[in-house]
Amino acid sequence: MANTTTPTMARSFLQVAATEEVAPPLRAVQIEGLAVLKIIKHCKEFSPSLVTGQLLGLDVGSVLEVTNCFPFPIREEDEEIEAEGANYQLEMMRCLREVNVDNNTVGWYQSMLFGCFQTVELIETFMNYQENIRRCVCIIYDPSRANQGVLALKALKLSDSFMDLYRNNNFTGEKLREKNLSWVDIFEEIPIKVSNSALISAFMTELEDDTPVTQCDYDRLQLSTSPYLERNVEFLIECMDDLSMEQQKFQYYYRNLSRQQAQQQAWLQKRRSENMSRKAAGEEPLPEEDPLNHIFKPIPEPSRLDSFLITNQIANYCNQINGVSGQSFSRLYLMKALHEN
Repeated sequence: MANTTTPTMARSFLQVAATEEVAPPLRAVQIEGLAVLKIIKHCKEFSPSLVTGQLLGLDVGSVLEVTNCFPFPIREEDEEIEAEGANYQLEMMRCLREVNVDNNTVGWYQSMLFGCFQTVELIETFMNYQENIRRCVCIIYDPSRANQGVLALKALKLSDSFMDLYRNNNFTGEKLREKNLSWVDIFEEIPIKVSNSALISAFMTELEDDTPVTQCDYDRLQLSTSPYLERNVEFLIECMDDLSMEQQKFQYYYRNLSRQQAQQQAWLQKRRSENMSRKAAGEEPLPEEDPLNHIFKPIPEPSRLDSFLITNQIANYCNQINGVSGQSFSRLYLMKALHEN
């Protein structure tokens, strides 16, 4: 009887092990309210300088829980200072473990200015984290948008198809078409859910004022365009110039490719005519390809990664300009209606 049940138990154990290896896709990032306040405070104190920090929490099913965080020291180019920064991180995590605080690394956070975060450095940091952590996210915060009353907090991760191409360092047009990858498929934005404990929620309820708000905020009716819109337009123009430079690289590549193909056709026609003469003379024909000839060496295609990142950044600036302009038009129509009345 025991022999008949043992294989079934073994199969069920293997099935459970197989299901544990396949992790469900990441659906949401749940972050504690205290961790959000720490991130905002750190980014605002050092603005406009860019800062980073470590995210700590738990990976539970399809939800990544961020329960705590701590800032990184300002990075310098000196190797000794970088080594001190690494020791600082290890010491911080050891201290948190001693006081029974979650010390599992689930990613990092960093600040940005005017929505500029589409960089190669961010991708390289993701790839370094992915070597040790199966699933991690990067939470980015823009303190410049706080003046518009916007909590610019995003949770990002790299798509799986993009990471495969990045590991192989192959961003040619053929590979991109094969993977069906476009510029919008580099980053995936994960929804963020801010959670608080029951005690904090009860305390915040007690702090709420029962009386209705009677003070009017006239600053929201200012008709002047904010410098935020002006800076976004300036950065958008710079990105358009960078994208034009990338297009010139591809135009130069295709011109050289067409010139090489024309030289190959001329060389083949000449070689075929020589082979016809050699056949008529009873001699062996020459090969129609000469690997030592420079016209048969393939021209390396430039990478499309930079153009993809620039296009992503242009789309981000356009969305921000659209949002700010929509608010300005709403105020203009409101003031027009007031004047008419």
